[in-house]
Amino acid sequence: MAAVDPGPDRPGTVRPAAPRLPSPVRLLLWLLVATAAATVVVDLLNWQYAAEHDFGMAVRSGWTLLRTLGFLVLVWQVRRGRASARPFGLILAVTTVFAVGRLIVPRTGVPPLPGIAGFCLLAGLCLAVVWLLYRSTTVGGHLVRYSARLVRDGRGLAWREAPPKRPPVAGGLLVARVSAFTYPPLMLVPALVSVEVLLDGRLVATPVVLGWFAAALATSYLVLLVSFFMLRGSRWARGLLVVVSLGVLAVDLPLCWWLLGVDGLIRDGVPLVVAVVLAFYGVWRAGRAERAVVDSAADAP
Repeated sequence: MAAVDPGPDRPGTVRPAAPRLPSPVRLLLWLLVATAAATVVVDLLNWQYAAEHDFGMAVRSGWTLLRTLGFLVLVWQVRRGRASARPFGLILAVTTVFAVGRLIVPRTGVPPLPGIAGFCLLAGLCLAVVWLLYRSTTVGGHLVRYSARLVRDGRGLAWREAPPKRPPVAGGLLVARVSAFTYPPLMLVPALVSVEVLLDGRLVATPVVLGWFAAALATSYLVLLVSFFMLRGSRWARGLLVVVSLGVLAVDLPLCWWLLGVDGLIRDGVPLVVAVVLAFYGVWRAGRAERAVVDSAADAP
């Protein structure tokens, strides 16, 4: 007679223990927690040693603190083994370095020594995170799971992990997609900082600042639309992403220079330029991978 399964709710049933995560994955999780904590500590140090605590400093400091939540989300993704953790971690690490770096540099003089030491520590942690995400084969083999979604099977509807219906997505396109999603917040931060310009009496710039906010909002919808088609293999969407990226630079950089000066252009414009470069790199890498597949198929007997 076959043994009867007592079921999970019956007394005496022992649930199987969850498999232990590999050592590189556990190391990555600890590094992410340490990076989140270091982001908070370095941001508070920069605030303490800042020569002036104006509205712009408060906005940029608050945006840096929000990145702590990003690292906690990344911890959740890594524990779940989500494939999206790689591009998300890359963009988060790179933009965090620039977000913190723009805070330690004063308008005049040299940065304080505690700020420099904290920035070097945070940059080293971010570099270690990126290295483990992209160079560790164990971590790469762990980050392969899909998101859960509603699927229909022989027993009806069920909410479980399932591969998406779209064709497999190249890693470069994921990097480009995540990079493009950073455009709107990277535009909103200097737009918020420019409100201080209006408070100082330059009310003539009010329509420009409002247009800046509108451009950031429109960019969020454009990026969402472009990424939807880009991940489904539409080549025209990649070209449109390049056009949107150039348009974002054409709007953001001149406004940073006009309303915030050279200091704002460096602090707020450079992180956006880095995000655009990463998006271009992702598109180029995806195209190169596709050409390699076509060439190998043509060379096959």
